[in-house]
Amino acid sequence: MRIINFSAGPAALPEAVLQQAQAELLDWQGSGASVMEISHRDADFIALADQAEADLRDLMAIPSGYQVLFLQGGATQHFAQIPMNLATPEQSADYLITGAWGQKASKEAASLLKVNIAADVQPYTDVPAFSDLKLSDNAAFLHITPNETIHGVEMFQLPKSNAPI
Repeated sequence: MRIINFSAGPAALPEAVLQQAQAELLDWQGSGASVMEISHRDADFIALADQAEADLRDLMAIPSGYQVLFLQGGATQHFAQIPMNLATPEQSADYLITGAWGQKASKEAASLLKVNIAADVQPYTDVPAFSDLKLSDNAAFLHITPNETIHGVEMFQLPKSNAPI
């Protein structure tokens, strides 16, 4: 029996996907090298990245007006990358804190720009009414954590915001 990890972080992958990755680890599509070894400028890799983006857009119904970013690192790294890429140090961002991950994200962002706490709903058992959020008029973005895995708070709808979420 195969062990499946349902905790936060890694995800269970279908066995067929793992077997294909294993088979292509040393020789991706007959290139003689692993996909991890070829240049990101190589035409075959660019085609792979383009197909991955197209598949993701299709799967998640991502409109053409949105960019898709494939970034290395875990969520904690993204806590810095998001404000660094979506705002300037002079701007502010709104943070809806519904648990530990939102807390960590807002703390990291505060070292890079002005942070407005739209809501901090301790003891982290539910999402606040969106009408109660104190959103900025000129925020560069609104940060939410739709699945707070530590406290078990899930967000099934997105708040309305003039800023990108």
